[in-house]
Amino acid sequence: MNLSVKYLGLTLKNPIIVGSSGLTNSVEKIKELEKNGAGAVVIKSLFEEQIMFEANNANANNNYDYPEALDYIKAYAKTNTIADYLTLIKNAKKEASIPIIASINCITNGEWISIAKKIEEAGADAIELNISLLPADITKTSEQNEKRYFDIIEAVRKTVKIPIALKMSHYSAGLTNLIQKISWTKNVDGLVLFNRYYNPDIDINTLKITSSGVFSTTEDISQSLRWVAILSDKINVDIAASTGVHDADGVIKQLLAGATTVQVVSTLYKNGGSHLTTIIKGLETWMTKNNYKSIADFKGKVSYKSAENAVAFDRVQFMKYFGGVE
Repeated sequence: MNLSVKYLGLTLKNPIIVGSSGLTNSVEKIKELEKNGAGAVVIKSLFEEQIMFEANNANANNNYDYPEALDYIKAYAKTNTIADYLTLIKNAKKEASIPIIASINCITNGEWISIAKKIEEAGADAIELNISLLPADITKTSEQNEKRYFDIIEAVRKTVKIPIALKMSHYSAGLTNLIQKISWTKNVDGLVLFNRYYNPDIDINTLKITSSGVFSTTEDISQSLRWVAILSDKINVDIAASTGVHDADGVIKQLLAGATTVQVVSTLYKNGGSHLTTIIKGLETWMTKNNYKSIADFKGKVSYKSAENAVAFDRVQFMKYFGGVE
């Protein structure tokens, strides 16, 4: 049975990628993930603020949106230096045989982009740009917000030759049009749908802002599944599905919708790295049951173009679902 896929021009032994997280921040962890079957790993992200803080010799700007930000960045940069990141890439390439994808979390096309070249020189097989676009600034139009995608990927493309994946937000009134235009630029080789944001909550006893939860759930798959299915037939770049994939069923669903690869994180925090073997075995069992010999045999069989009832991907009202609920 052939589970191999091509993603960003790279050959992966299977479509399961361990996403950027603390699970991928050391050579030892990466080797263990490879042992358990990971097709590739995305190394824990460098952050634009961290890069600029270090580049400015601890004289970072104080333009942060909450009082503790500068202290946090100082502490984070102290223990997560750029030199350490580049060393991790070099050592991971020596010790592991699976593709090593670097990750940068960014919001501008500023001076930090010079680091992309150093990442390429360190041996990374590709770069994943995690552009966190939250349209919360009331003074900015949708065009101004979305222009950031184009500015950043163009600047990075001019700097490196290795493949680029754009991990992007679902916030857009014209998402399919936006993604199609991004694919037309030829500046990215793949799209990761979608990045997962910090979600705020309020503690009603202390009146402080807290986190509503770090890990995804299986229910979270529905958003990316919808858009993977809608977009996979319309764009000519690879799609990696992200968020809400916790088991073999989730992987299979995303591949059926048209994803090239699937990223997992939360399920490995909850179940351990060895859960990768369970996911892979589940995928193989399902393929055997349905007489599929390769991923290509069923990839996209339930995409928007191929699905029997594709209009279900368009539906946003729940008339049928809630029809009997009073």
